[in-house]
Amino acid sequence: METGDRNGDDIMSAILVIFGGTGDLTHRKLMPALYNLVLDKLLPENFAVVAVGRRDKTEDEYKKDIYDSVNKHSRNKIDAAIWHKLQNMIHYYQFDFTNMEGFQGLKEYLNQLDQTAGTEGNRVFYLAVAPEYFETIVHGIQISDMANKEGAWSRLVIEKPFGKDLMTARKLNNKILEVFPEKSIYRIDHYLGKEMIQNIMVLRFCNSIFESIWNNKFIDNVQISLTEKLGVGTRGGYYEHSGAMRDMIQNHIIQILTLVAMEPPTNLKTDSIRTEKQKVLEAIEEITPEFLRDNVVFGQYGPGIIDGEPVPGYRQELNVPRDSSTETFVALKLHINNFRWAGIPFYIRTGKRLAKSSAEIVIQFKDLPNILYFKDEEIQEPNLLVLRIQPNVGVFFQFNTKDFTSHHGIVPTKMDTSSFQPMQGNTPEAYERLIYDILRGDATLFSRWDEVEAAWTVADRLIAYREQKKSSFPNYDAGSMGPVRSFELLAKDGRKWWHV
Repeated sequence: METGDRNGDDIMSAILVIFGGTGDLTHRKLMPALYNLVLDKLLPENFAVVAVGRRDKTEDEYKKDIYDSVNKHSRNKIDAAIWHKLQNMIHYYQFDFTNMEGFQGLKEYLNQLDQTAGTEGNRVFYLAVAPEYFETIVHGIQISDMANKEGAWSRLVIEKPFGKDLMTARKLNNKILEVFPEKSIYRIDHYLGKEMIQNIMVLRFCNSIFESIWNNKFIDNVQISLTEKLGVGTRGGYYEHSGAMRDMIQNHIIQILTLVAMEPPTNLKTDSIRTEKQKVLEAIEEITPEFLRDNVVFGQYGPGIIDGEPVPGYRQELNVPRDSSTETFVALKLHINNFRWAGIPFYIRTGKRLAKSSAEIVIQFKDLPNILYFKDEEIQEPNLLVLRIQPNVGVFFQFNTKDFTSHHGIVPTKMDTSSFQPMQGNTPEAYERLIYDILRGDATLFSRWDEVEAAWTVADRLIAYREQKKSSFPNYDAGSMGPVRSFELLAKDGRKWWHV
């Protein structure tokens, strides 16, 4: 629950309880993020971290493991004074969270820690565990009445995937709502913590040159591409139950889509922004059998060459059946049926074992009439605005100008800027921003339930189609940019995927 009207450091004072304290996410992301928040003086003085794990470790052994992880994964080198401050905040609590009787002991431990840490009963429960344990832990918090303390607040942070389809997502959400109100639930998507994702609204709504042409009168199409060179690696068992649809489309890409297409919010309050994002999801065209047939491409990678080295196909990966029909690539075309976007196609693709790793949004503007061509055979390139999410973070703009090296001719000129600012040090990683926002109670970058529900409504239709459709897999080589049909999807509209 959320109570109180206090300001500043007192509001952020809390105990961060990490279920899955010995897991990979905690070691690679959460603890390095906390270290950098201490370094940047963004954590409150009254703050503690309780890592809950099943492994038999002493607190000193656990802190040694965390030191090694922070040293390996932090964006900043370890400073002895900063590490000393963080390690004094960290506590290890050995506990099998599948044993409901143990939650009462954890509650008493946290209450005692409140006295020494000065955290006033405020709690952040972070579920850094496998999805099958989400309901188990929430139920343990419920029966121990751990989330209710007079004059204090409690928040639940839950990693994706939020359910494996609409039905399981609703079941999980109903269970969580028995314990936490919607405003205290933080469904985390680390993509939304990335700098350029946060910058989309600023770029649009703080620059009249962009917002005034951010519509179907000037834009020809929008492309959202999240591509990876890596294969599934050791995650074959997980990926078999996920696929590209659940792993990337249902959460990351649909969230990016809403930020690109949303209307200006009435104010910067969390619910105003979330409401405009929700309207985009509600305006996505109906997913009919004809839509599925004409606008969706699934793929699975076969063996190939990446950076000069041979790599196995998906079916040769660890824990993947030899006849697997799980998709590792999805491309689709959809429309948003509202006044701003009517008639404008949004092309989306994501895949593994592709030729390059990148995440970018390409806005292609409409061509002008050909009356200013200097020669009939010249081809005038369209104006492009590219929002680069990773690995290069920044904005790229392509426009046409005269070729000054010849007496006539038009050439595309490229303006490329990076968000890296040497004076500001390294760019904070996504989890640093998200943890900081959770402590401040700012849920802007987190998914509200109606967003999750609408995204699953779309994704379920696509997943059902893939499961019913007999695909001839594998249908693209590792090291390529996906199946031939994904290129044909745009070619039939007279367009192409941009590689800027």
